Amino acid sequence: MDYKFTGDDFDIKKAPTKVKDSADELEKIKKQIDENLYHIRHAQKMMYARHKYGILVVFQALDAAGKDSMIAHIFSGVDPIGFKVANFKQPTSTELRHDYLWRINKELPSRGEIGVFNRSYYEDVLVSRVHPEIILNANLPGIDSLSDVDSHFFKERYQDIRDYERYLSRNGFVIFKFFLHISKGEQKKRFLRRINLPKKHWKFSSSDIRERQYWDQYQKAYEKAINATATKKNPWYVVPADDKWYSRLIVSDILTKEIEKLPLAYPKLSPEEAAKLDSAKEELLNEK
Repeated sequence: MDYKFTGDDFDIKKAPTKVKDSADELEKIKKQIDENLYHIRHAQKMMYARHKYGILVVFQALDAAGKDSMIAHIFSGVDPIGFKVANFKQPTSTELRHDYLWRINKELPSRGEIGVFNRSYYEDVLVSRVHPEIILNANLPGIDSLSDVDSHFFKERYQDIRDYERYLSRNGFVIFKFFLHISKGEQKKRFLRRINLPKKHWKFSSSDIRERQYWDQYQKAYEKAINATATKKNPWYVVPADDKWYSRLIVSDILTKEIEKLPLAYPKLSPEEAAKLDSAKEELLNEK
């Protein structure tokens, strides 16, 4: 199944939230994920050695879709010296006094690193589309009432995002955008599990239930955002997320296959540098 979307053909109602039950082949799936993680770790080392490419992985999803566990599992074992994670929540008063990409730029990985955004700049065309009153808090010129936060406003934001991602791509960054697509029924089960299990209580927030009331609005917001910002260069990957292990397999497969297309290699020493290396080796061997 192809999970990639590059244009305006995404229909969220037709996108599956579950492909198959992984229980019967769980060990096989875990083995394939482990192989993928090995390739990702190896690629990251080559990236960090040359600092020519950077990777930005964006995870967007509704609550309880498995973003945190996905990040923890897929990037386990990645060398922390070339890896960073940023988590974007409701903007602070300081952040609201800047453009909405200001806080994003501060958290970008450098070339040579893998950076992960747990939620991202897409919150500004998702949550703010469902709750347009958030935009009023930014005190933007020409935005004086909710009626000003209209389809034209978001059309321009989509354009901002496409331009921003095109800019990053031209500067050596490869962007992976994953939407973990969970069903309403599966989200309910996971919320109940958080309530019923004491060790999961810390993950539950009453705001999760409030936001669940806007389920249909979020579905429409995601569909609009994905169709407006999916391009051939920077596509969206819509991942069925009802089965956590299968979703991890899909994400790790995509990352492995796409990263392997990059011309990654360890730096080659010049003759002068090689001679210095030989000299250092000889000095160490001759130590008394």
